[in-house]
Amino acid sequence: MEISFLKPEKILKELELKKDMKAVDFGSGSGGWAIPLAKKLEDGKVYSVDVQESALSALKGRAELENIINIETVLCDLEKAEGLELIDNFFDLVLMTNLLFQLQDKQQVLKEAKKILKKGGQLLVVDWKEEVSLGPKEGKISSQELKKIIKNLGFKLNKEFEAEDYHYDLVFTKI
Repeated sequence: MEISFLKPEKILKELELKKDMKAVDFGSGSGGWAIPLAKKLEDGKVYSVDVQESALSALKGRAELENIINIETVLCDLEKAEGLELIDNFFDLVLMTNLLFQLQDKQQVLKEAKKILKKGGQLLVVDWKEEVSLGPKEGKISSQELKKIIKNLGFKLNKEFEAEDYHYDLVFTKI
């Protein structure tokens, strides 16, 4: 049996991306998603948000090595109310990949995404399936529970797909 893991390029193909979009990668780490996204949004901009300065530093180094100039890093704790200092109702896309299971206050971070997304903007959530034994032991949220929370925040489910065996992939639109 072949184990299938996340392939950002494959999942990003599921989104309706335009070269000039403005996107935010919540919990970007060292850029596993931000870099492939920045390559697709060559006339746009990707804001990489993370709570760890070392991860953002590694991302800057990777981007420099690959000559990617459309990534901006933002040091921020997304779980703190009003912690994110980005323009409200401005962004076309927010990514949350392998992030929700790490958060104590999932709702606060989802509210931050809603606040900065423009009407019609997309939210991609990729996170661990609750029923799989691989991955984190605690903090997982089922796709069903997430759908309930996010619907109450003013999003509609746009697309649901499975890019591999251990994660769910959901695309929401801000209404």
